[in-house]
Amino acid sequence: MDARIDVFRALGLKEGDAHVIRNAGGRVSDALRSVIISQQLLGTREIVVVHHTDCGMLTFTDDHLRSKIKDDLKQNVDHIAFLPFKDLKQSVVDDVQALRNSPLVLDVPVTGYVYEVETGKIVKVDV
Repeated sequence: MDARIDVFRALGLKEGDAHVIRNAGGRVSDALRSVIISQQLLGTREIVVVHHTDCGMLTFTDDHLRSKIKDDLKQNVDHIAFLPFKDLKQSVVDDVQALRNSPLVLDVPVTGYVYEVETGKIVKVDV
């Protein structure tokens, strides 16, 4: 979701080389519907999970954001999981494992990385 990251350039891809699913925090549970469609209808046979440093998802909790929305918008969003995290690498591990363990995802290579916005480097996360 982060506008600072040109995913195709960062991964050395050309337009059309990959299906890119972007969301806040790169969270797999939020992207599962799109992953299933990509695999079942469009032939995707490899998945790469990329989270990034300086991610806003590290800066809040569900309770904090729910309270803010309740105060600002007078709406109750207790039923929404915003999926923040406290450990960047662990969030990648968790998401890779979720994909590998999902009965809705084909048995394909799934790897995880952290994109360092400060350097432009992509670092593989061992899972």
